Amino acid sequence: MDLNWFDDVLVLLEERNMTRAAERRNITQPAFSRRIRCFEDWLGTPLVERLSNRVDINQALLENEEEIRAFVARLRELRAKLAYFDEGRSTVTIAAQHAAVVSTFPDMALQARKHLPGINFRLRAGNSHDCVTQFLRGDASMLLCYEAESVRTLEFGANTQRGIWGTDFLVPVIGGAFRSTVKDTGWIPENTPSVVYPENSFFGEVLDRAEKSFGTTATSLEPICVSAFSSGVKELVSRGIGVGWVPFSMVHGELAKGGLISLTNHLGKVPLEVAIFADSKTSSAIDLFKAWTQG
Repeated sequence: MDLNWFDDVLVLLEERNMTRAAERRNITQPAFSRRIRCFEDWLGTPLVERLSNRVDINQALLENEEEIRAFVARLRELRAKLAYFDEGRSTVTIAAQHAAVVSTFPDMALQARKHLPGINFRLRAGNSHDCVTQFLRGDASMLLCYEAESVRTLEFGANTQRGIWGTDFLVPVIGGAFRSTVKDTGWIPENTPSVVYPENSFFGEVLDRAEKSFGTTATSLEPICVSAFSSGVKELVSRGIGVGWVPFSMVHGELAKGGLISLTNHLGKVPLEVAIFADSKTSSAIDLFKAWTQG
């Protein structure tokens, strides 16, 4: 079996067209079609239905695209481990919420390297739901994410250990030209433009349950932009697009320098915990877990 066939299949799923997929793979369309046939022969079932004017992709292939991508990623990781194996080093794959990658992981990495000089990290950043899926599926041996009291704590099986790295807060901030509109009390008009989270995102759910103004479209009179990524919210707020809620650990430097202004005196803040989950069956993950929760 040629492992390139998996890449061919993934490109075909993206393009949904043999000719365009062949162009992306830098081969002729007949050659690309033969490689897809080889993959079908190896699999023992047809993946595409070749019609006179089009090609229809098998529904089984469409519904398992995510699994194929995960398999290819795991296979490449395994190949790298075998090719560059170092007895004195180990790599831990961590499914990490986007916000945690930016706000807390740099400090976590520095602390881990003090206790475990031979440790390397492979981050798989995503939203909260995707990270949990990766961890459950075994694509990562650790999970790093935010938790809030208002949102149900994640629960896993007996083979998973849970710990807390530290605490954080969602804080409302404003930047750019809007800084001049902030009163001494931290008050701003309710119709101030805002950068908000979608209600179905983790931070959106947290802010919605806390009934915080400017958190989601439901609590904002003038939402200018909706984004699920707090790092993007921070940048938009810094440029003066509007009010936004971000983790304090992500903006404490800008707040200290005056590039952003906190509105917590008027709007309050929402406490968060930075949670760590580790697969007990993976020794390197447990070593890292201990360094972060006991070090």
